[in-house]
Amino acid sequence: MKFCDSTTNPSSTTHRPEHNNHLRNTPEDFLRATMAPKKNKRTADSINSRLALVMKSGKVTLGYKSTLKSLRTGKAKLVIIAGNTPPLRKSELEYYAMLSKTSVHHFSGNNIELGTACGKLFRCSVMSIIDAGDSDILSTNTEN
Repeated sequence: MKFCDSTTNPSSTTHRPEHNNHLRNTPEDFLRATMAPKKNKRTADSINSRLALVMKSGKVTLGYKSTLKSLRTGKAKLVIIAGNTPPLRKSELEYYAMLSKTSVHHFSGNNIELGTACGKLFRCSVMSIIDAGDSDILSTNTEN
């Protein structure tokens, strides 16, 4: 298949429209339309500091299976889900949280950043807070 340029005969070749850029959506446009608005750095820092305090003074479970177990037993008070958690897993966690009347917080970062915010050297896509300890993460999460 030949494309039309100034040196070939336009009647014998196929013409590719090059000026229809307004009809194409770029990946950036798609991401802007589908993603939630970014939270400012101050909010992320306060959530990270509250998570660090919960990890020191409270009781948490890390991971999908243990979070589901704490939701089924009714012990979880807050579920935190990383931004890059698969949609099916995310919806299942939200469903169990709705049944147990537990609030859910969608962490703005990915699972690596959530693990780092917890002070761990591994990834963590889901965590549940059973006891907040000295932190006020449960009261401030309901306001946001």
